[in-house]
Amino acid sequence: MSAKPLQAHSTAIHEQNIIAGAASSFTHAELKTTPYKHWLFEGALPEPMCQDIVALPIYPADGYDTMGKRDSHNELRQFVSPAMRKEYAVFNELANIFSDKAVIKSIEQLCNVSFSGSYLRIEYCQDKNGFWLEPHMDIKEKLITIQIYLNTGEGAEDLGTDIYNPDKSYFGRAPSVMNQGMIFVPKEPNSFHGFEKRKIPDTRRSLIINYVTDDWRARHELAFPDSKIS
Repeated sequence: MSAKPLQAHSTAIHEQNIIAGAASSFTHAELKTTPYKHWLFEGALPEPMCQDIVALPIYPADGYDTMGKRDSHNELRQFVSPAMRKEYAVFNELANIFSDKAVIKSIEQLCNVSFSGSYLRIEYCQDKNGFWLEPHMDIKEKLITIQIYLNTGEGAEDLGTDIYNPDKSYFGRAPSVMNQGMIFVPKEPNSFHGFEKRKIPDTRRSLIINYVTDDWRARHELAFPDSKIS
């Protein structure tokens, strides 16, 4: 008779541990001040969750040119929408992590931003060879940009976001192996970033997490389109 309550209790502890791990990862992120303020972190997600996402039967489109912009082919992009959360339990768990108050607070305090009244947006990116992004800044409707990499194998360490100086000259590259990540605030002056065209041996996988303002028009991209961050 005690099996069900015990299982529920175990599940709750498991979820609490995941939340605590994510919050701790962001709290201890490493601040970089050049060429603009950004943070590097690792271990925000449990390794099994990362592996489960990579193993999902969601396959990248091949043989197209981004023309230097990710939104050149919006119809090919994958977002953690309500439908995707319903279909894939790991996406629902992921969305719950980034809507948890403790995780949100850890990111807000780290970056000195407030997400109150915003919405959660998560994209699952699978970039194939030929993918590139020109140096650009994120739009003002994004209050924060978090990228978590899911790369393993050959060349995984060379698939990070490229960071640029204010004149758009190349500065450096973010770490990009499994469960490493980068955070920056789009309103930060000259926060230019992109992806220099180079060989992608297999697939460049990452999660891009944003908290976006109420002005965001593409509501189908939101994890909880009817629920604001409080």
